[in-house]
This record gives sequence, structure tokens and C-alpha cells, in this order.
Amino acid sequence: MKKPVYAVFDVGKTNKKVILFDENRQIIDEQQQECLDTIDDDGYPCETLERLSHWVLSNWHLLRQHPNYLLKGVNFAAYGASFVHLGADGQPVAPLYSYLKPLPAGLAAQFDAALDGAAPDFPAVTCSPRLGMLNSGLQLYWLKYAKPELYARVHTSLHLPQYLSYLISGEKFSDYTSVGCHTGLWNFAAGDYHAWVRREGLEEKLAPLTQDSVATVIDGVLVGVGLHDSSAAVLPYLRETNQPFLLVSTGTWAITFNPFNHQPLTPELLRRDCLSYLTPKGQPVPAARVFLGREHDYQVQHIANHFHVRPDFYQSLVQVRPADPRAEPFWPWCMHGTGPFPEVPARAWDLSGFSTAAEAYQHLLRGLVNILAASINLVRQDENILFLDGGFARNPLFRQLLAEAFPAVSIRTLEVPQATALGALLHLEQGVALKKTEALFN
Repeated sequence: MKKPVYAVFDVGKTNKKVILFDENRQIIDEQQQECLDTIDDDGYPCETLERLSHWVLSNWHLLRQHPNYLLKGVNFAAYGASFVHLGADGQPVAPLYSYLKPLPAGLAAQFDAALDGAAPDFPAVTCSPRLGMLNSGLQLYWLKYAKPELYARVHTSLHLPQYLSYLISGEKFSDYTSVGCHTGLWNFAAGDYHAWVRREGLEEKLAPLTQDSVATVIDGVLVGVGLHDSSAAVLPYLRETNQPFLLVSTGTWAITFNPFNHQPLTPELLRRDCLSYLTPKGQPVPAARVFLGREHDYQVQHIANHFHVRPDFYQSLVQVRPADPRAEPFWPWCMHGTGPFPEVPARAWDLSGFSTAAEAYQHLLRGLVNILAASINLVRQDENILFLDGGFARNPLFRQLLAEAFPAVSIRTLEVPQATALGALLHLEQGVALKKTEALFN
């Protein structure tokens, strides 16, 4: 007898995974694929859309024909700020442009001028700091004015998670988690697209918004609508406790989510790298960002070079030492313009006052945790539970220092395996429950 399974395609910028869960939400298999970049029509690096699409479809067909598994459902989680532009025939007509692609200064100025005096309030209204092409709505604006002939060929622009769903379902949707991830498209106070979206005619290019978790059912297999990956990663923690909590998801960026903070973002919070996401039901979730992992990796290499040690030297350190008041302050190199202190300039950190690499690393972590604590406090209210997820959850020094910074808070490291994929599965399960309810009345 075949084993019932659910599949989740978890698409990151570098690694793409398809993860199989059993009916008890336990991972039973995982396959990983690395898709190399190509270049777009301007020569800028971008995702190889054709290869990504082929990988999804080939795995879909393999799973449906698998001799040992009975596929019950499939869902998708993917990075945000990325559109796939489809022509009238439903096929892509443009590259999957990278959100790191620079937005021309002239077009940015033109966009602000068209806001007719509302430009200063635009980040607060859309809960999106000025991030260039990371404000993915500006990608559509750029396409309209920089490549008008190509733009005219676009029939529908799908956010990447919903494009992956479309590959299988053939159904075109927009979902709130993708629309709400620093796109500049959404007016959070009005709960609707911003006026500029309609003024520019972009709404005609966007698929209908849905709160449903299931796009369609194919031969008994539920096909999910897909989710933005950061939003998906929060869902498993909402299942863990009914008490208010913060989630600090760590990696290249450390992002603090507070699903229980319903206060609107102020211009000052936006200036200090806060933004809001949307839940699958369209409710705002404030978050604060800091470039923690990138800074950590850069400074670890800096320390290793200075003391002529291996870059993994710090992995054997397990006990925090008291702070040395004589030590020179830690100065970040990679954080200028981001995080809770965007005005701090990049500055080389002088290591000459430290005797060993371990001593310098202790001081580095204190500096990073102090910056992270300031970021956390921007969105924290009175929550006394903090879930720590990602790579830094496995760093004992980091956990100890974070506990020192928040002595009244319970720091928990559940280390939910594949939290993003599990969140996508939990979202799909809502569709399973709905279909069962519908069956009772049919």
C-alpha cells in the first residue's frame, strides 16, 4: 500500500528543496537542487526561470507516479519581491528579474513626482522602506517605462510563489503574503492596493487576490496557492503556543516578527528598517530587520585573517566571558543604511587590542546582540516569549548573550525542522479541512 504524503516546494535564492511530509507532519524525504543564475536582457544576473520551472514540473510528475507514495497535496513557498510575467498564452515573456537589480535614479524620481506630494508618506502608507527593486511594485513600474514594448506583451504578472502553483494548477492568483512583503503595492491602512497601482493601470496585470489556501484539485491532489517564505515560517510557531511571542528568524538577515503587535508603523520605525508583512488572511504583521548574518560572516573572516586561524574557529566556543570594559567598541562594516541604526557609517573594526581570536569573537557577538536587541525592541511590546530560529539558534554564545539582553523573556529554540516548508503544509491543511467539511454537505 502506498504511503500518503504531502509535498512542499521550498524555493530559496540559492537552494531549491522539495520536502515530503507524512500525515503526521513528519519529514520523510528531502531533495535539494541548486539552480545556477543566468543573465537577464540587460546582462544582470537573475534566476534561470526555465530551469526552475522544469525542476518543479519534473518533480511533480515523478511524485504522482511514485511507486511508494500516494500524493495527497502540494504547496509552495518562495522568496518574495519577484514577478514572473506571462503573456496572453500563459507563457513567460520576460526574465525573472532580480530584486537586487538597481532601480534607475531617474525612474525613482519620476515615481515620486507622480505621487503628487505624497512621496514622503509613501513608506508609512505601504509599510515598505525605500528598497529599490526590493519594492517589487517598482519592478512593474520600471518595466512599464523602461521596456514599454515588453510591458505591453505582459498579460499577467504573478508573484513567484503563485507562479510555482500556476505551473501545476493552471490557476492565476495573487496572495496576501506576497502582496504584503515590502512591495510598495499595498495601502495597509485602507486594506487595499495603493492608489498609484490603479493610476498606472497595474491592477490589470495582477491576478485576483485570494484568501483560499487551495488553488485547485487535480485527480484528488490538493494544489496550494503558495506563500511568501518568511510569512510561511511564522505559521508553525503560531501552532506552538497561544501566548503572545516574538519570532527572531536568523540567517543573512535577522528578522523579528511580532504577530501580536497591531500598532501602525511610524516614519521613525520605517527609517530604522521596520516594515510590515501580511498574513494569508491579509492581517498586518510588523517586523524589524538587521543584516546580522552577513555582518557576522564578514567579521569572522576578518578575525580569522588577523589571527591566522581557520574561519570556523568560533564553533568550539561555548561559554560567554564577562565583557572587557577596556575593549574598543565594535564597529559594523556591512550594516550602513540598514537596521536600527542606519545612520552609523561603515567603519573598519580595529582588532589590535585583542590577544586572541576567541577574545575578539566574544566582543563581536556582544556588539551584534546589542544591535539585534535594539531591532527587537522596535516591534516588541510586552511579549515574554521569544522563539529563536535559524543558524544563530545553534550558537551557544549567541543564545546566552540574547538571554542576558532580555532577562525577563523566555528564549526558546524549538528548531522546527524546515519551518518554511512546514508553514506551507499547515496552510495547505486548511484546504484539506475545508474540503472535508464540504464533503459532509455534498
